Amino acid sequence: MGSDRRARNWGLSIVAGGVAAIVALAAWQPWRTTPRVEAATSVGAVAEVEPLSIPADADVLVFGDSWTYGSAATLPTEGYAYRLGWLSGWNVTVDGVRGSGYMRPGYDGPDFRRRAEALDPAADYDLIVIQGSINDRHQGERGYREAVDATWNTFERLYPRAQIVIFGPTPHEFPVDEGTARIDGDLEAAADARHWWYISPLQEQWLTPANYLEMIDTGAGRKHPSDRGHEYLAEKLFAALTERSATTDAGATRDDAPEPVGP
Repeated sequence: MGSDRRARNWGLSIVAGGVAAIVALAAWQPWRTTPRVEAATSVGAVAEVEPLSIPADADVLVFGDSWTYGSAATLPTEGYAYRLGWLSGWNVTVDGVRGSGYMRPGYDGPDFRRRAEALDPAADYDLIVIQGSINDRHQGERGYREAVDATWNTFERLYPRAQIVIFGPTPHEFPVDEGTARIDGDLEAAADARHWWYISPLQEQWLTPANYLEMIDTGAGRKHPSDRGHEYLAEKLFAALTERSATTDAGATRDDAPEPVGP
């Protein structure tokens, strides 16, 4: 009887081990080509961040890559960063360089840190939004955090009064590139360490396979936002900044400005 019990227990152990292996395999899902991104944490993970205080006539700098430049819009000056100014009534200065990133120089200018060092030190911004960049997705992890910190230190030194918000990379394709997902996580951790707001279009699923072809120009635009995509990004960014603000001034739209829309 003892040997029968041992055999039965041994058989149960094999079954349990097999179930555990199946569960682990399902969680890992090695057949997936899209990196797993946890549920949106960019709001809950920043509980210690001070609410934004943005005056109605705020001076705002939007700094970033080709998305900020306005690539694929009918006119670059109709890109999301310019539209943010139209929606909010803020005085928005746009500084976007195509192809640039924290580590990667752009087509029309250097990398983010060197570009930041060349900004006007006499400017007095109420808010700085630093966008992107998916352009670093193939540069690798080594040296990335150092490049980010050096860039952000430059902004802090030049504009100690400004509130700084980090606007993470927006997926330009599906499945989402593994490097884009890594950058999103790295930037969120770096922003959290400084107690800065981090806005993650990736985690908050601003773009999905369902709305991708409407929002992204996959033809001549080379996977940049379409006119509707730039409009949509401006609406979503404006709503995100308003949600993070404790003032009634931030989010005081012009009478003729359209309401933000959902995904």
